[in-house]
Amino acid sequence: MAAWLAYLKSCLLLPKDVEADPSPEELAVRLQLRLQRLNAMREAGARLIGRDRIGRDVFMRGAPDGLKLVRKAAWEVELFELIAAYGSIRARNEPVFHIVARRPVMSLDQAIRRIERLIGSRIDWAALETFLPVSPDPEYRRSALASSFVAALELARQGKVALRQDAAFAPLMIRAP
Repeated sequence: MAAWLAYLKSCLLLPKDVEADPSPEELAVRLQLRLQRLNAMREAGARLIGRDRIGRDVFMRGAPDGLKLVRKAAWEVELFELIAAYGSIRARNEPVFHIVARRPVMSLDQAIRRIERLIGSRIDWAALETFLPVSPDPEYRRSALASSFVAALELARQGKVALRQDAAFAPLMIRAP
């Protein structure tokens, strides 16, 4: 409220910009609405505080009526079932170790050396797939394609090869610059 009053007083003292600033009368109406809202909140809080309180003005009922629940655990298991249950709980809480099998991959250095070696024998544009090594293993072929693609980009950045692609998803063509 103090900030609103200071703002309102500064609006009354300073010359006003008609387009940007609201009029002081409008600000006074806004302040009056805020004060009314604050007063309503105070009255609602006072009404809540003035209500009857449990344990002072109003008392709870004694023991609740209802059905009496009798619980008895009757466990009938054999030693094997008990050990199997313990083992399943123990297996759930133990950390799991995952070992990744080693796969054949073509390194980036191998791909760069292979493209540099083969680019000298090509005169015209050739697709990047022609620079891949022949392998029956499809995983190694995918690795070689990815490594050769990165190697072609690196060699193009260095200015050792020229790259061309006619359309989106078309084969990447490569040749000596």
